[in-house]
Amino acid sequence: MGNPEPPDPDEESARRRRQRDTEPIPRLQPEQDPGYGTDPSYSDETSYRTVYGADPGGTRQVHEEPVITYAPPDISADELAGLQIDSSGNIVRPRRVLPLEDEPTALVARYLFPTERFRGEWKRHWIHLAIPLLIGVFATFVLGYLSGYLASQEVAGLTTAVVLIWLVVLGWVAWRITDWYFDRFILTNKRVMVVNGIVTRKVGMMPLQRVTDMKYEQSPLARFLNYGTFVLESAGQDQALREIKHLPNPNELYLRVVEEMYEPHAVEARLGKEQAQQKKEEQEDGA
Repeated sequence: MGNPEPPDPDEESARRRRQRDTEPIPRLQPEQDPGYGTDPSYSDETSYRTVYGADPGGTRQVHEEPVITYAPPDISADELAGLQIDSSGNIVRPRRVLPLEDEPTALVARYLFPTERFRGEWKRHWIHLAIPLLIGVFATFVLGYLSGYLASQEVAGLTTAVVLIWLVVLGWVAWRITDWYFDRFILTNKRVMVVNGIVTRKVGMMPLQRVTDMKYEQSPLARFLNYGTFVLESAGQDQALREIKHLPNPNELYLRVVEEMYEPHAVEARLGKEQAQQKKEEQEDGA
């Protein structure tokens, strides 16, 4: 009697695939599910559906199995705050910038024309006064000690000169502080401006449409104290504004300028909503 021929590998693989595809998928019955009866997402009503299958021998099987339905999850309005849809179909995301100022100060208003929209004004960071303040403190200690020494030596003329020098230094420090107070960086919907000076006034501006590149730089100290230097590049060669030092909250200011350059309609829409909300709150307070 001859040896039987080995099975064809292709036919054997095909038979295994048919057997695997026709095996019924095991399903948990409701009472076998650990969460049944304790999970509030299960519904009390159980429906059934007809399932058709076949066993490995090819016999057709028909049986009923329960269909487990789940109640929709309870999601609060706070959880959906970052996924709200506006009237245009866009997702309304939480704002990362502070609200815009309502009106410019009298110092800035004189440089704005009626058709442009005011977006904000900023004084330079207090680090801008670090050197003048250090000079004033140092001069106070040194000149105070020197005047005391000269007074003990009964040198009246030199003592008076030292006091006068000290007053001059303090006057220079006060001048720098006043100049810092009147130094403003201004943003509108059409341009950026820098206004500075007390006796002589300097006003520089750059249209937003001409800004081709913008960046801000921060040293480790600037990151710790939250200030930075803005660098603006424009299409023209002569630039009234290019490097603006010691501006506070540079990330906040960067977002505002970029939004005004690329999404002006979004700014107008947000301002309209803020004004409507403010009027509503005023009416509620008045009632």
